[in-house]
Amino acid sequence: MTDTFAHKAAGWDQPDKIRMSDKFVAELLKHIDLQPHWKGLEIGAGTGLVGLQLLPHLKSCVFVDTSKAMLSILHDKVKDIPNVEILHGEVSEYIPSDINLVFSNMAFHHIEDIEATLQHLHTITKPGARVVVGDLRSEDGSFHHFEAVPHRGFDTDQLADIFHQAGFTVLMTKTYNTLHREVTPGNPRVYELFLLMAERRDS
Repeated sequence: MTDTFAHKAAGWDQPDKIRMSDKFVAELLKHIDLQPHWKGLEIGAGTGLVGLQLLPHLKSCVFVDTSKAMLSILHDKVKDIPNVEILHGEVSEYIPSDINLVFSNMAFHHIEDIEATLQHLHTITKPGARVVVGDLRSEDGSFHHFEAVPHRGFDTDQLADIFHQAGFTVLMTKTYNTLHREVTPGNPRVYELFLLMAERRDS
């Protein structure tokens, strides 16, 4: 497994990334009353900018990421915290069916097979579990400077359909943030970020 974030990990916790994470966390907390008996799971946990803010509200949390370099920094942050599990790999490698909350910020567009991932999430979550995804709305590929990534953002109606087929009821989709980037000198772009919140159906 190639660690495409290996060269970025050491400098990841920059103000722009922190602000982006803070906005996602604030939006999630607006809509979900986290419970102290819940077990959470974060997809694309990185250095823990999101998950470590939610951890005090939960019983425990599983941090999942494919980047060993990013997780190495997370390991240093949580070495004295007992209610943390770190999984290096894909979320499909997590098997127990004990998750109450799944959350992911800016990682879904890096997932090759969204359908299979959501089907797996249905198997590892408890009935009524919440899934919260923050990511890019459909864009032209310039966000990653036209580098190859599995998805150039998402059409939220299409993504909601995939959630429904996997056994989730989508409760909400909304635009909650915008990012401004100068793709080339004098060529600024605005990218919309959406929040999707879904609930696992019993069947």
